[in-house]
Amino acid sequence: MTDTPDTPAWPAPATDQRRSAAEAHDHAALRDAMHRVRLEVGKAVVGQDGTITGLLIALLSRGHVLLEGVPGVAKTLLVRSFSRALGLDTRRVQFTPDLMPGDVTGSLVYDARAGGFEFRAGPVFTHVLLADEINRTPPKTQAALLEAMEERQVSSDGESRPLPDPFLVAATQNPIEHEGTYTLPEAQLDRFLLKLVVELPGRDAEVDVLRRHANGFDPRRLAEAGVEPQVTASEILSAQRAAASVAVDDDLLGYVVDLARATRQSPSVLLGVSPRATTGLLAAAKAWAWLGGYPAITPDHVQTMLVPVWRHRIRLRPEAEIEGVSVDAILTSVLQQTRVPI
Repeated sequence: MTDTPDTPAWPAPATDQRRSAAEAHDHAALRDAMHRVRLEVGKAVVGQDGTITGLLIALLSRGHVLLEGVPGVAKTLLVRSFSRALGLDTRRVQFTPDLMPGDVTGSLVYDARAGGFEFRAGPVFTHVLLADEINRTPPKTQAALLEAMEERQVSSDGESRPLPDPFLVAATQNPIEHEGTYTLPEAQLDRFLLKLVVELPGRDAEVDVLRRHANGFDPRRLAEAGVEPQVTASEILSAQRAAASVAVDDDLLGYVVDLARATRQSPSVLLGVSPRATTGLLAAAKAWAWLGGYPAITPDHVQTMLVPVWRHRIRLRPEAEIEGVSVDAILTSVLQQTRVPI
């Protein structure tokens, strides 16, 4: 009699191959579903393909998005259409100067029939929260989202209440009008994975927008526009796990760190990116690689995601701001000057 087990310690090669083939098939199906989401949102929103892709990357990376653009470029419609195409619940909060933290997270309310206090959940208890004009509310209310965004829970009366999963915050702000606004503090900005700039559409896209409205399109009735759910919540969670499984070489990890260190050493920068920013860039690069069908990230994936992931995390020196230096320009320079692993 021996101590050798009857079954081998490792799966046979054929079993490994079947398992790998099944995983590849599952990943391909999930990837196709995510691409269908992009097409579905395009039924309601025109000329914002890059922003739609950014929202998908944030979702796959379990991150949040700050949308910056002038009024009227369909930021709200974009988020509502995105939520509907994902089949997820969504709520909108219009941030105003008199909005209180409890108006977002929820609060304890006295129930006369029960003779005690009960927690009444706020709008943050949803899958996709649209925080409209987040910079119009004071820092105290802005900070109410910090725990929800980072820990995915809300603490009240000594009890922590988990938020639905998946969970994504899409906040909007107007970059032009500053009267009556409150600049988001660095700690709040650092919780957003991406800052996406929603540009004005090109001429052809704007003509298409008018054509749709001339034919009766109503942005408040997405069902009539044909926007239908393309995935389920469980499929989204599976896609998140699949994106997180994308391989990363040690040289790529060193490349991300070198880029981060370069931002801290730039003479125009007062505050460079933090380690949280490097982990965010890595997660976004993985999601972008997975959407493209790559088994591992490449320097191209890192370079593509660097500006939207880091542009809101850098604080310039006052003299650089006076000279009109932009964060995007500094990040582009960092990319050009940092050695790329081969």
